[in-house]
Amino acid sequence: QVQLVESGGGLMQPGGSLTLSCAASGFTLPYYAIGWFRQAPGKESEGVSCFSGRDGSTYYADSLRGRATISRDNAKNTVYLQINSLKPEDTAVYYCAVKRYYCSGSTHEYNIWGQGTQVTVSS
Repeated sequence: QVQLVESGGGLMQPGGSLTLSCAASGFTLPYYAIGWFRQAPGKESEGVSCFSGRDGSTYYADSLRGRATISRDNAKNTVYLQINSLKPEDTAVYYCAVKRYYCSGSTHEYNIWGQGTQVTVSS
């Protein structure tokens, strides 16, 4: 069964750090791109980062660039998204999703989605 399971969310302090995990099962990560998206209440979904399957390229939205690192552990079939210097505007439900080979900013190109993990940044 093809599945993505996110974890690592919770209540965070502004200025703090977190690492989100996206554990994949039913397929092998190196052939697929994993994208991270987030959706805040009342806002459209935003693609925030992606790890390309074919060449290992990484992408970051302007909102996270310089504060985030995406990485992949092939042995664990898991992709991680570390976000530093957390801001209240990082509050959202974070989802990971998978598509073949290369990253895309279009949510429609991603086939499988995780259930999401809530991140709340507040003092």
